[in-house]
Amino acid sequence: MTAGETQQDPTTEERIKEAARKLFLQKGYAGTRTRDIAEQAGINLALLNYYFRSKEKLFELIMTENLQEFGQGVIAVVNDKSTTLGEKFTSIVNRYIDMLERAPEMPVFIFSEIQANPERIGSKIGVKNALTNSFLLQQYKEEVAAGRAAAIHPLHLIMNLLGLTIFPFIGRPLLQYGTGMKQEDFMALMQERRTLIPLWVKAAMETRQS
Repeated sequence: MTAGETQQDPTTEERIKEAARKLFLQKGYAGTRTRDIAEQAGINLALLNYYFRSKEKLFELIMTENLQEFGQGVIAVVNDKSTTLGEKFTSIVNRYIDMLERAPEMPVFIFSEIQANPERIGSKIGVKNALTNSFLLQQYKEEVAAGRAAAIHPLHLIMNLLGLTIFPFIGRPLLQYGTGMKQEDFMALMQERRTLIPLWVKAAMETRQS
């Protein structure tokens, strides 16, 4: 390492992160070695270790940035006054599927973080009170008041959206093993779910309770 390399260089740091992001998406966390990241970034392993102490730290940083970007996007969706509830459901599902296609390791990272420290993951995503103060919730209350929606807790809507979208990615290895489904077949199913999930959630919202 040269004397000039002992100073933090934003360009080098970004190059390392971009290389890591590309390899994590291609090979997954377990299949990516720090040496691979260094080679992809065009640096030596010692320099990579100087910027990022471990593969775990680098992975956490990249996943956190993805989460923050996603959280900001969701906040924009739920507060968009120009879209209907159904359009918001579709937009949220599309954002999740797009994110999980790019970062298939994300669900495991999220759930491990939630188990360890739910406050920490909440602060990373930056969506505290995003639902309770959202225009989406206002729209839902208006639908209930007009008799067009069942008076259920709005969190049911969010849990349905998240569960129906995220769980297939978590269970994908078992689904593929148990059915012999190929990766492209699984992704074709997820493309169908972009349309189906908002319909299912909307149908549940409109179901009247006896």
